[in-house]
Amino acid sequence: MIMPKGQQLLLPVSPAFIWASLLAALALNMLPLGRVVWTPDWVMVLLVFWGMHQPQRVGLGVAFAMGLCIDVNQSALLGQHALVYCGLMFGAQYTHRRLLWFGQLLQALQLLPLFFAAHAVELALRVVAGGGTLPGFEGLVAPLLEAAIWPLASWILLAPQRRPPDQDDNRPL
Repeated sequence: MIMPKGQQLLLPVSPAFIWASLLAALALNMLPLGRVVWTPDWVMVLLVFWGMHQPQRVGLGVAFAMGLCIDVNQSALLGQHALVYCGLMFGAQYTHRRLLWFGQLLQALQLLPLFFAAHAVELALRVVAGGGTLPGFEGLVAPLLEAAIWPLASWILLAPQRRPPDQDDNRPL
C-alpha cells in the first residue's frame, strides 16, 4: 500500500499491547461509577481503533466476546452489546482502508455516524426488550464524546509504534 504523504512508517504492534489496551478499556467500562447515558463506551472506541489498524488480529470474535463481558457486567440482555459491537466492528473493518488515508480529526468526523448508529441499535434493542425508556438529548452526548476522544486515543495507542527503529549501519533505510 502506498503511504499518504508525510505519514510516518509505523513499527509492528505487539499483540500483548493490543490485549492490554482492550482489557484496560473493559476495566474502564466496568468501573462502578453509576452508568449514565452520556458516558462514552471505551470498549467501543478501542474496538473501532484496533479493527481499523489491525483487522487481522481484532475482529468480530473479539467484539462478540467483549460484548458478552459487558452484557454480563451490566446485567443487560445477553447478546445486546455483542450484537452492537459486531455491527460496529463490521463497519470499522468495511471502511478501514478509506479512513486510514485521513487525519485523526477527519477520521473522528467520519466515525461519528458509526458511533451514533451503534448507540441507536443499542437503544432500540433495550426498548424492544422492555428494559428502558428513551433518553433525552443527553443520549446524543456519548457518541459525540467518543468521536471527540478519538484523536487522543489514536495518538496514545499509536505511540509505541512510532518509536525510532534501532540504528543499523548495514540497513539502507
